[in-house]
Amino acid sequence: MDNMFAECISLKKINFSNCNTHNVINMNSMFAGCISLKNLDLSNFNTKNVIDMGDMFNACQALTKLNISNFDTQKVTNMKKMFISCESLSNLNLSNFDTKNVINMNLMFAGCNSLISLKLSNFNK
Repeated sequence: MDNMFAECISLKKINFSNCNTHNVINMNSMFAGCISLKNLDLSNFNTKNVIDMGDMFNACQALTKLNISNFDTQKVTNMKKMFISCESLSNLNLSNFDTKNVINMNLMFAGCNSLISLKLSNFNK
């Protein structure tokens, strides 16, 4: 799923209710550059095999709602620039994230100028 929707600048809505992500290992830049996407519900995603989430939401400038509450991040090693330039995102709950295997978190929240609530209670780094 690497770069799957990257640079879809006019994309405003996606329905992932029937999407099977069980065998996915790479979600790098999956939504990078989706500047018109406002709401994204990824609660049905199975991320137990994912190792790369770097740049996943890079430059999702209009994103105000993001549901990633069910993400299993136990195997993830890269979260570099995961939310960089998510300028409209004000609340982000990552309390279920297990980051014990993450090697790179550089610039993870850089440019998140509207972020007022960030829950990181299970972060290991």
